[in-house]
Amino acid sequence: MVYVLEDEKAILDLICYALKSQNIPVKGFSLASDFYKALKDETPQILVLDVMLPDADGFEILKNIKSNIRYKDICVLMLTALDSEINKVKGLDLGADDYIAKPFGVMEFLARIRVIFRRKAIKEQNSDIIFDGLEFSYKNHIVKIDGVVLELTLKEFELLGFLLQNPNQVFSRDMLLEMIWGYGYDKESRTVDMHIKTLRKKLGNKSDIIRTIHGVGYKLIKD
Repeated sequence: MVYVLEDEKAILDLICYALKSQNIPVKGFSLASDFYKALKDETPQILVLDVMLPDADGFEILKNIKSNIRYKDICVLMLTALDSEINKVKGLDLGADDYIAKPFGVMEFLARIRVIFRRKAIKEQNSDIIFDGLEFSYKNHIVKIDGVVLELTLKEFELLGFLLQNPNQVFSRDMLLEMIWGYGYDKESRTVDMHIKTLRKKLGNKSDIIRTIHGVGYKLIKD
């Protein structure tokens, strides 16, 4: 989930549309007060944050988030008209993961979002994931189901790990190719479909955790 706090409606709509086009769940807010209310119900993975808001200062919001143990792991991308070096340094020093000055290009913005997702995935790779009889360990490079070790190829392992780290989120085939195989991969191939097929076969009675979203891609169900 990505939260966007931006008071310029045209920019807010553009960002939300761009993220939705990549099947990335997003919620937009024009007021900090509405953002804080939503934060109590759901913690996003990424916050796209403007600085000059009508009811708050974006730098203060960033400071509050990074000093709160519950929210400090939210990745923050600053998106602001304040383009001076001193403001960029201020944002990054306060804990922002990236800083984009307006005006900006949508393609570059989406690329920066993908980079943050990848960094976050790498950071979380030290944590084991255990649910419903499935054990996944990046550290030991092992996947088990009901205690039985599965023999996965490297890409099957990386694909399963990425989906486990981003449960209940739909990813298009293109996004999975970029996340797992890199930008230079041949997007015309059926590599993702083939790996999903073999992965499901190896998951056996847990194969239904990976769902096909027709016309879009795949998501992993984790209640």
